Amino acid sequence: MKNFNFYLPTRVSFGWGRVNEIGKIVARNGKRCLLVTVKPFPALEPAFEKVKRLCNEAGVEIFHFDGVIPNPTTECINEGSKMAAENEINIVLGVGGGSSMDTAKAIAVGATHEGDIWDYRLGEKRVQSKKILPIIAVPTTGGTGSEITNMAVLKHPDEKFKSALADWALMPRVSIIDPELTMTVPPHITASTGWDAFCHSFESYLNKNASEFIDLYTLDSLKKVIKYLPIAVKDGTNREAREALAYAAMLGGLSITTIGTTLPHGIGMAIGGHVPNIMHGESLAIMYPEVNRFTWKYAISKYATIGRLFNPDLENETDEVAAEKACDEMDSFLKEIGMWMDLEEKHVPKNLFEAIAQDSIKLRNFTLHPKVANFDEIYKLLEKSYKFKD
Repeated sequence: MKNFNFYLPTRVSFGWGRVNEIGKIVARNGKRCLLVTVKPFPALEPAFEKVKRLCNEAGVEIFHFDGVIPNPTTECINEGSKMAAENEINIVLGVGGGSSMDTAKAIAVGATHEGDIWDYRLGEKRVQSKKILPIIAVPTTGGTGSEITNMAVLKHPDEKFKSALADWALMPRVSIIDPELTMTVPPHITASTGWDAFCHSFESYLNKNASEFIDLYTLDSLKKVIKYLPIAVKDGTNREAREALAYAAMLGGLSITTIGTTLPHGIGMAIGGHVPNIMHGESLAIMYPEVNRFTWKYAISKYATIGRLFNPDLENETDEVAAEKACDEMDSFLKEIGMWMDLEEKHVPKNLFEAIAQDSIKLRNFTLHPKVANFDEIYKLLEKSYKFKD
């Protein structure tokens, strides 16, 4: 067996109705709490109000920062950090999707560190772990896994680049994963975040540093997404599907914290840096068809395993045939969940390809892919992904 490391400092409370425990959980960790969310809207406003009420009943004073935006920017995070510092916040509570939880994590750094939050991305300036405010995470989507990762993704609007803060103290002290909170998520967001969960597990499985140990988590997560994501997209009230996807997302987050993502995430992050209106899951869905065909010959055994998860009939085929067919199976899955799209459809102009390709190799994700791509190869992948929707 390969050597591996495993560390999980987050306490997980998983299951239906677990959000009802939030008051006592927050109260154990702090009494002046910054609640970090998007602007209230009908699908989630009842959940936000419930969280506030339960925290108040437990003796916690709530200060609500509702300035979270998709692809969180340094401006948004600095604003929340200022609010936290001015109100002497001693615990940060992120409730929502990946953007809300990542913003909460970044605020936990920004409120206690000098200067702009961008200065602390990926070790540019040292994060002082002991100064980071404690974090509680409550996901409302089944996908990003931020509730159990040691990173927070952020974007610099002027540089048009997405990067991340990384520190073990960014692991939430407690994650409350209650599938009930995902029941009102619309179909497309369900599909996009669910596909992100798939990609986390799949890329951790492909990663050069993958181990037999983490494969247990990635493969279980992939099986659940393959089975249940189409169900949840068609019927968001299906409790079995929502529960399975919440669990799969958690496993995906655990996997990328332990192993990490590869080439598709590097390109997806770069696309999101330059095109603010594109969801992270959408950027991944766009790139996967061509990235798969670029990759499968360099990871035949693993692609064959994934192909057979999608289509058990491939058990009767050789690994090489099953691996190549896995590309078609993933295409079909994307079409089934309504995520079959290309760069043209999402209004990504060709004149951005050079900048996107350059940014794709600024993060180390691409170096852990089974076949390490260079700038020219990434540029070509973007060209092939510009228009293929039928």
